Amino acid sequence: MTELTIFTPTYNRAYCLGQLYESLKRQSSKSFEWLVVDDGSTDNTRELVDAWMKEGYVPIRYIFKENGGMHTGHNAAYANISTPLNMCIDSDDFLPDDAVEKILKFWHQNRKPNWAGIVGLDAFKNGEIVGTRFPAGMKECKYSHLKSLKIVGDKKFVYLTEIIKKYPEYPVFPGEKFVPLNYKYMLVDQHYNLGVLNDVLCIVEYMPDGSSRNIVNQYRKNPKGFAHERKVRMKYAYTFQERFRNAIHYISSSIFCKNWNFLRESTNKPLTLLAIPFGILLYFYVKYTSRKGFMK
Repeated sequence: MTELTIFTPTYNRAYCLGQLYESLKRQSSKSFEWLVVDDGSTDNTRELVDAWMKEGYVPIRYIFKENGGMHTGHNAAYANISTPLNMCIDSDDFLPDDAVEKILKFWHQNRKPNWAGIVGLDAFKNGEIVGTRFPAGMKECKYSHLKSLKIVGDKKFVYLTEIIKKYPEYPVFPGEKFVPLNYKYMLVDQHYNLGVLNDVLCIVEYMPDGSSRNIVNQYRKNPKGFAHERKVRMKYAYTFQERFRNAIHYISSSIFCKNWNFLRESTNKPLTLLAIPFGILLYFYVKYTSRKGFMK
């Protein structure tokens, strides 16, 4: 039985998909399939994946869709996954040779009824952990609590398919192609925890054309998507400081998309009212800055 779907939303990434494919070929456990969601690529992604499918080393499914952004790739993936577990591996990342084996072994040995899945570590090619490890002895957590626990940096999530499918799809806003993926994870957090696997599940490489390197432009071009996510974070953030920070960003994004009803639509009206002067200042800062650190 195939237990895990590794899905990869991709757009014009034929030049780097090969390292992910090669890492999948090397997996010590073969109980997985690879779902490639092509978000309207105009390069040779289709031909490349077709060739890999004919090789037969890795079970591959390929879906082509109209370009809509990373979050719509996740929507398409979730709609087409039937294995018990799933995880997203970006097109510029790859897996350690024993990642699938570690995931399945940990899940079968430690699974609890209140777990929606597993959270593990990302690392760079030189072996350095992205951000921080989990504290020794931590068995479970919620995604939305990590920052308040001083656990920072990108992490790798493995979700139970039946649970992730219960929650709303990422919204699609006309003219925009980005909604932060945190949105869905925070909704899951309200009812479930994640098992902590304090080991590396993914090797990351932040490419010049990736979302992480272009977050300022994403923020300017997709204000409705960001405002939507900030409303949810403002409601569910673990600490007052986090809720207030999200209120500031919510106001800034609302100004970018000229939504003057932002106070009425807020999930925390008193906090939003208090944050208005700071949100206006952030709007002007983001409008004229090229720096990346403002998202913190």
